[in-house]
Amino acid sequence: MQKVYDNADKAIADIQHGSVIMLGGFGLCGIPENCITALVKKGVQQLTCISNNAGVDDFGIGLMLKQKQVKKMISSYVGENAEFERQLLSGELEVELIPQGTLATRCMAAGYGMPAVFTPAGVGTEVAEGKETRNFNGKDYLLEYAFEADYAIVKAWKGDTMGNLVYKETARNFNPLMAMAGKITIAEVEELVPAGELDPNLVHTPGIYVHRIFQGENYEKRIEQRTVRKKG
Repeated sequence: MQKVYDNADKAIADIQHGSVIMLGGFGLCGIPENCITALVKKGVQQLTCISNNAGVDDFGIGLMLKQKQVKKMISSYVGENAEFERQLLSGELEVELIPQGTLATRCMAAGYGMPAVFTPAGVGTEVAEGKETRNFNGKDYLLEYAFEADYAIVKAWKGDTMGNLVYKETARNFNPLMAMAGKITIAEVEELVPAGELDPNLVHTPGIYVHRIFQGENYEKRIEQRTVRKKG
């Protein structure tokens, strides 16, 4: 199977209107910048995006929101995006806010081939509305379904031509889980090496999960909240 693509435009070329897409990363760390830019350029519409956050106004998924490409956001943290807030309050954007652990677990369940999981997160809150609750050993749990994503788009530090991926630090928070969960997984990497060059002990995502891979470029690596300490 030929997995290597020339660039982001070719890797995402078959993503159609109405697709359900997972986008990896944590905050603005480890997000698939090149693929997001390519999706904006392609102009695909009516997307459902599953992501830890919604980017900021001029970066990440925020670029897609600005172009009105996103129909629904499924996220945990969305507090840094004014355009997201505007679209939510005006009714232009459908939003499903879920606990961060539940987001990760629903990704994991999809990757493991599990249809659903039970979790205590959200019991007794608005999160539980309309969901099945079951009691185990005296404690209530919510039934949460595995995600069904057409594509998972992730970003790694290094990858090889067989699709094996290595992430750096915080980028490991959601990328590995999402890489397992898409029907088609697209990976962009900072460095693409020949098969056999990666230490197998350091591989976080085995190539069996990755369908397309390319070497990205011009990564901005934006800092979402810069905090500095006063001198002295």
